[in-house]
Amino acid sequence: MLISLVAMPGGGKSTVGRHLARALSVAFVDADTEIERRIGCPIRVFFEREGEARFRDIEQEVIAELAQRPSGVIATGGGAVLREANRRALREHSTAVYLRSTPEELFRRLRHDTHRPLLQVADPLRKLRELFAERDPLYRQTAHFVIETGRPSVPTLVNMILMQLELAGVIDSSTVPSPVEPRPPQR
Repeated sequence: MLISLVAMPGGGKSTVGRHLARALSVAFVDADTEIERRIGCPIRVFFEREGEARFRDIEQEVIAELAQRPSGVIATGGGAVLREANRRALREHSTAVYLRSTPEELFRRLRHDTHRPLLQVADPLRKLRELFAERDPLYRQTAHFVIETGRPSVPTLVNMILMQLELAGVIDSSTVPSPVEPRPPQR
C-alpha cells in the first residue's frame, strides 16, 4: 500500500507522514528531501538560481518515480499538484490524502519560517490565501480522502487518517492498532 500526502506548505505532510509510516511499519519518503538530494542544494537556492519551472520539472520526475513504489508513505511538496502529471500519478498509483488547513491556520504555523521561497513576500497571509484559492481544488482533485486538520495533535491526525483508511478497506485492521475499535479496559 502506497499513501501520499498532499497539502499546502506547512500543512503537516512531513511530520504526519513520518508518524503514519511508523504506525503502518512502512518506509517514509519526503519528496522535497529526495529532490534536494538529487539537485545537491536546498530547494530555496535552486528555486532562486534556476526558477520555478525547472524545479517543477525535477519534482515531476521524482514524483513519477516515488509513485511506482509498492508501499510506503510519501510527503509531497506543497506545489506538487500544480502539474496534471503529478496529480494523475498520485491519484492512480497511491491512496492520496489531503491534509486541509485554512490559510489562517497555515499562517499561524509558518509566520516565522524563512525557508519557503513562495512565502518570502511582504504579505505572507495574502500569499497563502492566493495559493489556497489556486491549489485547494487541485488537492481535492488529487485526493481520495480529505482530512480537515484544524488544531489536533499529530497523533490525533494520524489516527484520523488510519480510521479513514481502515473504514475504506485500504488498510487491513489486523496489521495496525485500530483507531476504530475500542481498546480493552485498563485494570
